[in-house]
Parts: sequence; C-alpha cells; structure tokens
Amino acid sequence: MKFKTRKTAVAAMVGTALFCSSYIASAQEADVDSEQEAKKDVELILVTGSFVRRSENFESPSPLAVVDSVAIDAIGAKNIADITQTLTINTGAENNPDAFTQNATAGTSNINLRGLGVASTLVLLNNKRQVVTAQPTNEGLNFVDTSSLVPMIAIDRMEVVKDGASALYGSDAVAGVVNFITKRNYDGATVSLDYQDGAHGDNKEYILQGLWGATGDNGSVLAAISYTNRSPLFLSDRRLSRPQDDTSALGNPGSFFLNIPGAGALPIIDPYGCEEFGGAPDLLAPSGTVPGLEIGFCGFDFGKFYSYVADESRTNAYVRADYEFDNDITWSAEFSLARNRAERGGAPSFPILTSPIVPDYHPQNPFGQPVAFFGRAEGNGFPGDPANTESDTFRFSTSLQGVTDTGFWELSYTRAVNDFVFRVPDVLNTEFQLALYGLGGSNCDPIAGTPGVGDCEFFNPFATSYTTAPNSDYVVSSFTATEVIDSKADLEVFEAITSFDVFEMGGGFAALALGVQYRENQLSQDYDDLANQDSFTFVIGNPDIDGSQDVWAAFGELALPINDELDVQLAVRYEDYGGTIGSTVDPKLAISWRATDEFSLRGSISTSFRAPTVFLAQGGATSLQQLIDPVQGATAFVAVRTSGNEELKPEESTAYNIGFSYEPFRDFSVEVDYWNFEFEDLIIQENAQAVLNEDPTNPDRVIRAGDPLTGPVLQVNNTYVNASSMETSGLDFVTSYKIETDFGNFTPTLNATYITKYDLMDPQAGNIDGAGRRNFNNIGVSSPELRANLGLAWQNDIHAANIFLRYISSYDDDQNCADGTANVGGCSGGYYEVDSHLTVDAQYNIDLGGLYDTEQSYVLTLGAINMFDEEPPQLFTNSGFDSKVHDPRGRQIYARLAIEF
Repeated sequence: MKFKTRKTAVAAMVGTALFCSSYIASAQEADVDSEQEAKKDVELILVTGSFVRRSENFESPSPLAVVDSVAIDAIGAKNIADITQTLTINTGAENNPDAFTQNATAGTSNINLRGLGVASTLVLLNNKRQVVTAQPTNEGLNFVDTSSLVPMIAIDRMEVVKDGASALYGSDAVAGVVNFITKRNYDGATVSLDYQDGAHGDNKEYILQGLWGATGDNGSVLAAISYTNRSPLFLSDRRLSRPQDDTSALGNPGSFFLNIPGAGALPIIDPYGCEEFGGAPDLLAPSGTVPGLEIGFCGFDFGKFYSYVADESRTNAYVRADYEFDNDITWSAEFSLARNRAERGGAPSFPILTSPIVPDYHPQNPFGQPVAFFGRAEGNGFPGDPANTESDTFRFSTSLQGVTDTGFWELSYTRAVNDFVFRVPDVLNTEFQLALYGLGGSNCDPIAGTPGVGDCEFFNPFATSYTTAPNSDYVVSSFTATEVIDSKADLEVFEAITSFDVFEMGGGFAALALGVQYRENQLSQDYDDLANQDSFTFVIGNPDIDGSQDVWAAFGELALPINDELDVQLAVRYEDYGGTIGSTVDPKLAISWRATDEFSLRGSISTSFRAPTVFLAQGGATSLQQLIDPVQGATAFVAVRTSGNEELKPEESTAYNIGFSYEPFRDFSVEVDYWNFEFEDLIIQENAQAVLNEDPTNPDRVIRAGDPLTGPVLQVNNTYVNASSMETSGLDFVTSYKIETDFGNFTPTLNATYITKYDLMDPQAGNIDGAGRRNFNNIGVSSPELRANLGLAWQNDIHAANIFLRYISSYDDDQNCADGTANVGGCSGGYYEVDSHLTVDAQYNIDLGGLYDTEQSYVLTLGAINMFDEEPPQLFTNSGFDSKVHDPRGRQIYARLAIEF
C-alpha cells in the first residue's frame, strides 16, 4: 500500500498543515508529540536570523514569521506577489504595472516590509543573496524581483525576520529579511495546472508547473519548472478613475499658443474642432473673449489605453543537487533561470513638451502667424502604443559544508545576473519640428528639399487631419522611434562561515559563529544612440551608466543559553565599501525568556544600514517636470537630469522589538510584538523646483537658452542627497485556535498589524505625521494604520475549506482635499478620505485520490479572491486607485489540479 500511504500524506498536507495553524505562523509555535521531541533533541537546523544551528523547537529571540507551501496554496497564491500583498507587515510594495508611478518595471514584483522602501528588505534564496533588478524604480531604487526567483511549486516555505538584521546579513536588511527556502529531499513528481479568470475584461491566467525529485543514499536532486501566461486588464475594462483624473491638457486635437496683441501668448483650442473629434474642451476664458476663437486646452483622456494588469508571460526553472561525501562534507549546487516578458498599455503617443513651432506657411495654419503646438502627434481615434519589458535572470550558487564535532563550516559562491530591456516609443524632437516645417519624411533632404514637395511632407497637427488633410504613415514614421534601455545588474558573492560550541552554560553549550564575505555589485545601463543625444520629446534620453561596488565584510554571532529559560543572542557585522562611503559597524542584541511553559518574552535592539547603490552613487536618469522659473515668472516643462552622488553616506537606522508568546492550553496561541524603526540620512532625490528656487542663475545647475542668466530654462541638474529622517512603529498580532469536533477540525486565525507612528522629516514638505496617510506629497509611502486578516479553516478527512476576510483601514489622500479638488496650496477642510476596504477570499479542496482510492494523488482546488468583486477605494488620480495598497482586478475565480506521482 505504498502509493496509498503517499496519497494520504498529500491529503494531510492539504488539510492538516493548511488548517491547523495560521497561514502566518510564528516560528515559536509548534505542537509536537513525544516522538517528534526525541527527534528534535538530535536534529539541528539553521533558522533565518541566525548562523548558529539550533534544535527545531528553539524559540527565536527575533520576531520570525513562517509561511509554508501549504499556507501559500491556502491563499490561492499564483506568484510571490500574491503572498506579499496579503502580508499585514507589507506596506507600499510595487506589484501592479502602474505606468504613472512604476514607469519601466512592469512584470516585476517586490517586498516592502514596514513601508521602509522596496530596497530596504533583504531577499534571500536558501540563505543566499539574489541580484537586484537592473531597471530601477522611479525613485532610483534597485530591488530584488520576486517574480524571478524560482517556480512556486519548488518553494517549501518563506521565513520573515521582522526586525533589523544588518548585524547578520549586511546592507539592505534594514526592515528585515525574507528568505525563500526550497524543498529538500523530495522523492517523486508533481504536476499542477492553474486557471484563473477575472470578472472584468479578458483578464485570465494560466499556470503550468512541474516538480521532480529523487533521493539516494548520499545525495538528492530536485528540478522544477513553471510557465505563466497572463492576459491584460485595461482601464477601459474596469474604469475606476474619473475621466478628468486621466485627462491631459495636451491632446490631438490640441491647442496652439497664439500671440494676441496686448495679451501675450494665449492657448487657443484648435479652431477646426475639439469635442467632435473626441477631445475635452477646457475653457480658460468665456467664449468670445477672442472673437472666433476659444482660449483654453483640448484635453485628451489617455486612461483607457493603459492597463491595470500587463500582458505577461513568465518561464522559471530551478535545479538543485546535493551530495554527501564519506567525510561528512556535503556539496550543494543550485541553478535558476527566469524569463519574463511584459507589455503594458500606453497612449497612442506621449505629450510633446518641447513647444514645437507651426510656421505661418503651413497649409493648414488658420492663424496667419507662427504658433507653438501644445499637444501630441496622435490622440483620439488611434490605437495605444504599448511599452515592453524583457527581464532575464540567471543565478548559480554552490557550497561546500562540513560537520564538526561541535558545529559546522561552509564555503559558498553565488553569481547572479539580471538583463533588463525596456522599450517605449516616443516622438523625435528635431524630426517632428522638421515635419511641421514641411520637411518630414525619411527620404526628405531637410537642406535641399522644398517644404511639402516630393519626398518632403507636412505633418498636420490640426483637426483637419481627421477629415480633409490626413497625415500619411510615411511622415509619422519619420519622427517616431523607440527608446531602448538595455540594463544589466551583476552580483558575485564569496562567503565563508564557521560555527562551533565554545563553552557550556546552564541551558547548554554557548555557540560562536564567525564569517567573512566579499561581494561585488555591477550595474550598467546602455541607452540607444538617439537617447544618448536627448532626441525624444517626452522621455528625452540619458547618458549611459556603468559602475561597480566592492564590499568586504566580517561578522560574528554568539548564542548564549544562560539557562533553560533564558537565551541571549549577540551579533555584530563590519562592512567596508571603500571610497567615500567608507565602513560601518552594526551590532544586535536579542533576548528570549521562557517565563513559564505557557508564556515567553522576547526583545531585540539593533542598528542597520543601507549603503548607496551603484545607481544612486554612479547612475542617474532624466525626466521632464513642470517647474516655475522665478526669473521669468513662467511655468514650463524642463528636463531634470539626476546624476549619481558618490559622496552619499549609508542610510542608518536603529530598531527594537518587544514581544510575547502565550499558549494557555493546547492548540491556542497568541503572539504580540511592538516594533520601532528610526531612520537617519535617508537618501532622496533633490527636488528640482527647490534647486531652481535656491539659485536660479547658477549655470552649473540651471541651464538656460540664450542668456545663461535670464533665458528660458532648458535643464535643471540635481542629484541624490542624504536629507531626511523617518520613525515608524506599530503592533503585530497573531493568534490561532484549533477546535476538534465530530464534523472536522476548525481553526480560526487572526493576523493584524497596526501602525502607531510613521513620522517623516521631509526637506520640502517639513515634518509629517504619515500614519493613516497616502503620503503622496512627501518621501513616504501609503500607510493605512490597520491591516487585518481574519480566517477560518476547516478540514475533515479528504475535504478542506477556508475563508479569509481581509481588511485595510481608511486613510487620508494628501493629493486631494475633502471636497475632491486637488491639493495645490493646502486643504482647509482636510484631506480626502480613502475608504476602508474589506474583501473575502474562499477556497475548497478535495483529495480525489482519496475519494476514488487511486494510486496517484489528485488534489482539486476551487477558490475565489475578492469573492464579492469589491472595487478598490477611489482616488482622484491617474488610474483611480492606490496601486501601492489595493488590487484593481476585482473578483478572481480559480481552479487548480495537482497530481503527485
């Protein structure tokens, strides 16, 4: 009955492990029988947050959360982003392809513990580092793309250290550590097929996964592969925003700045038409102010072209091999590969912000004088022009590990590379201007040609292009090109660790762990030749980037079992970056006290740091921003070129945590932790308007056309600086209770995080109380005060089910006032309140193999995410919702069939 035994084990995995504990279970929670206890007396494991091996029933002095593979299945997670979005300790992660705040990172996902930044959580795979994505966020942050780790089917569990961990792991572990641990010693094969269908549009998802493993007397091998295909969800499929939230003043039909005697240059709506061709007239003066003309803009609703969910495909592969030699030395090696392709929607063309001139001799110009075009090349009536991302990630890690009489040693090497290509179409500045002059077309000679004759054509920016004078593909293609950014991030790590007993204490042997590490981070960004020349009218361009960073580190940890009730952990790490960054030393003290069999206390205090990345120190980017020139008193779109700053210091923080665990009786547990993080020297991008205001005639930072002191502003040069501070604190609450009845086992659970403080010191915005606020106008992230997950699980023989209520509290939107108007100079009536949000997830599992007594295991899962199709709370902003907090997809119905051989 070998196969039946295995089938029953699978049923137990789907049932008991899934429903007898909270889906986020503290590592301290374990209910074991005497046989397991005997095993734990001799089996030592390495727990995330320590380099000293402990028994499995060791209670970590640091707050540690564990999400195992069964719990992952329970929430219906199809990818790691689905897991992190349900974690109450995760705030402000970027897991939606929001083109307005996540311009070039569609198809990626990340983690943001405590809202401290997507680059402040260290992400590990089997205790080893992973390369960051080569394409940074809009804020210049490179993060680990969790979509490019390993197939979900290979993950055994996710361990989260929820306090600062730089003393052990170094830079990036400011907010904590998330360690993804793959399955080990698996023998057999599993295939799973997932199908998920959204309630809106054509948003569907297919996932095919396979897992195979074999074990022998001296070794094991594991291989996994997954393929994901996800169809898009456009704003037009589920419009959450108001039309005015996604309306640009620069449309097609557009507007033209006309010199009016005595009034200067005024924007005039295209006299050939606006609303009849899909535009939205925005009058700035009563009709008739200028006879026969309307002063204002012809707006363009670009929202419907953009996507909430990208059109995406992913392939992930993972292989691991372990071999134990006769001399107690084990060799391990793992290889992973990820290929992600994503396409997010975009407008037919970007706004043209360079104020090109339409000459008076243009055949469609009705004004009789040159005018400046304020619009875009293509707008209403044209298809969207998408942006594409290609991300390929390779990782290889190998180690030799030996067992000694009192400990172990390990030598390891890790190499990981991310190649990231971003493509986005835009209009070329010079070529578009030539086309307005009648010298458009790839075969037109702008020097010898005659405007509008032969190979030289006019581009028509007026509304007559919709009727009597359409533009040819020939002329449009002559000024359209694609900006290509080819980026590469490279990580190489050498590490040596040893751990051994040093002396005996009341609770056992004190153990010391020592280690050294060398790592090199490289980053390059190769912009295409046109981008190198700043040729584009909206995305502009940028110089190429090529930089590297070498880090040497030494660290130590001392585990002191003072007695059977008291454990102390001491750790310290030294890291040297060389150059102007220099070195840093970070200590940690953690204590665990088991006051009684039912009640234990824990506490920790540590310092952490985040060193400036290669991008922040040596990279940079260029964007267009609307600024007010204090010299001319005019508003204009200006190129803002942000350069890296090699004088940056590491961000530093101090964190402490105090918590307790209480198990008054079997199967009931309560975990409470109070946490606090204080940040100093936060790295931010200088505010371009502040740079311009401070010294508007400084030619090194403010570049002007014509007169370098009084001419129109063309470019502002800024950089990254250490300028801000932050303090955040809150409470984590986790509880579960298993109830055994004749009708099966019921397990209610509750996981909640309440943010008591999120104070920010922003150089431009001043001192901010950011808790319960969107923090749109400062350096923070959206921070609802309360997130809670209430669950109820049931398991009876081959049947299992669960239901989760997920709650996010209301918070203030500082971009908008309570009356719905934009916050441009303060809100006397307070900010607009973003509504609280409650969704319901449900799932049912049945072991068909147990039902029909088959040799193989067949587990069928049916479920729903956001079962009642609740809309995310509305924001008066692009796309109409907060992409850092809520999910725009609505109800998702899914089915999974897992077959184990």
